[in-house]
Amino acid sequence: MSRLVSEALLLRAVDFGESDRIVHLLTPETGRLTAIAKGARRSVKRFPGTLDLFNHLRVSVSRRRGGRAMAFLERAVLISPFLELRAVPTRYALASYLLELMDRMAPEGGAGPDTQRLFSFALSSLSALEGMAPDLRIRLLFELRALDALGLRPELRHCVRCGAEPGVRAGFYVADGGVVCSSCTVRLEGVLPVHLGTLRVLQQALDYDVDRLERLVPGAQAVVEARNLLFRFQRFHVGLELRSERFLDESLGEPVA
Repeated sequence: MSRLVSEALLLRAVDFGESDRIVHLLTPETGRLTAIAKGARRSVKRFPGTLDLFNHLRVSVSRRRGGRAMAFLERAVLISPFLELRAVPTRYALASYLLELMDRMAPEGGAGPDTQRLFSFALSSLSALEGMAPDLRIRLLFELRALDALGLRPELRHCVRCGAEPGVRAGFYVADGGVVCSSCTVRLEGVLPVHLGTLRVLQQALDYDVDRLERLVPGAQAVVEARNLLFRFQRFHVGLELRSERFLDESLGEPVA
């Protein structure tokens, strides 16, 4: 058995059997990690109210070397519960959506700078959202940054087909993951029209620190184009509607399909 002592964010918890709980954790060392907390619903000493959504924890996990068996969560100590996320429905909805995206897309059993960067993004996002009043604009900017942290950064500066700068008549080609210039657009089907102003705002969102995203104020046209672009881009990579997505749309007053 190997032991991991690490920070972790709780992405999801599911009751199992009479007293156990299966937890999905995000750690900087391994990415997503699934573990069983034996007796979690009975043991106040080992898990004193720690296994709730959003919780930032210090965990001790044991894993069988070289095996595929589920890890065992031996102990969890609360660092922060991010209580302010629970105080405002839109904050709760957006935070739930971001963590479900992590749970769905984060690599399991990873290692290195990529998993550390992903954990850092998730932690800093929850912290930043505690002081925000999320609207559609904030949702789109955080969604873009989440996709970037998951290794799905769209190309926004140069045509993904020929490398040229996109020019005034730009488009976004979801299958190739980026912008296409006017010359390449005419040879493709399903290209989404997008203005240069929208691309600039999205690029700024990728360049800014997470806690500065609230300072970006795109115009109405940019918001509409970004919403369409990110919806298609997310669906292409995730492949389905996340459970929290409809709740988020309703919380933000967005039309639900």
